[in-house]
Amino acid sequence: MNKTTPTTGNNIWDDVPAEKPTRKKPDPVSALAPDEFDSGGFDTDGFVSRDFDLEGLMTDFPTAKELERFVFDETGVVLNLKGRANKLKYQVAMDVLNGQDVDPRYIGTSNPYLEKTDMVPEEPMKALPPRDPDLPPLDTLQNSFFTGFVPHSDPDYHAQGRKMHCLFRKYRNGVISYEVQGPIEPRPVGEKIDKWGKVRPEIIRWVDPRTGEQLVQREDGTLTPIGRRLKAMMQTMKYNTTNQWLAYVDREFVSLDHRAAANPWDLST
Repeated sequence: MNKTTPTTGNNIWDDVPAEKPTRKKPDPVSALAPDEFDSGGFDTDGFVSRDFDLEGLMTDFPTAKELERFVFDETGVVLNLKGRANKLKYQVAMDVLNGQDVDPRYIGTSNPYLEKTDMVPEEPMKALPPRDPDLPPLDTLQNSFFTGFVPHSDPDYHAQGRKMHCLFRKYRNGVISYEVQGPIEPRPVGEKIDKWGKVRPEIIRWVDPRTGEQLVQREDGTLTPIGRRLKAMMQTMKYNTTNQWLAYVDREFVSLDHRAAANPWDLST
């Protein structure tokens, strides 16, 4: 509400004119720029003064790595400047130091203090095997069962008694599938002495037992070779008076639609 406009309300402040702010004459001494050493290098808003220039950066940081590390120390921003034109990389660094936005392609991901030659290399992850083309569509799924007690397929882990995570699926046409989902774990291989005299692995390889969704039981009830072994394994896992294969994997369901639910005695449904 404009306090300069009179009103007829009961608010005592309605007809009070707005006060005009009075300006104090600036003190000629305090108006002078503060000495850099007196202010501790901070401006009046409490932020560090940013007055970097190209010549200073080029003189103090002659390599891209040194420049990346300085920017990282000052701002926490990781830059990717190696191989760029000199003028471009120093301009990008100066823009970041001065708080300006830069093109995302100049932003890096790894800490500039980390040396790749000092890191243990990792073997690439394997591609996930494709889903068996003989499996029916996923939208025809009847039931599924997850177990974390399938013996590991890796010989070393199997000897240690390690287990895998496996998901069984049964479809409405009677087809059954399995999918080993993990776990994925790193395995150090070999030994190497680094430049600090410490022993480290030569490479990290991945123990990746994932299989993708594969066939266990066909529509006619026959089993694949791995299906026979998985069924035998699940039958050894007892559940009350039966076993987990019959109780959870190869379950039988009565299919009912809304007509049968309304009148189960109508044999035409």
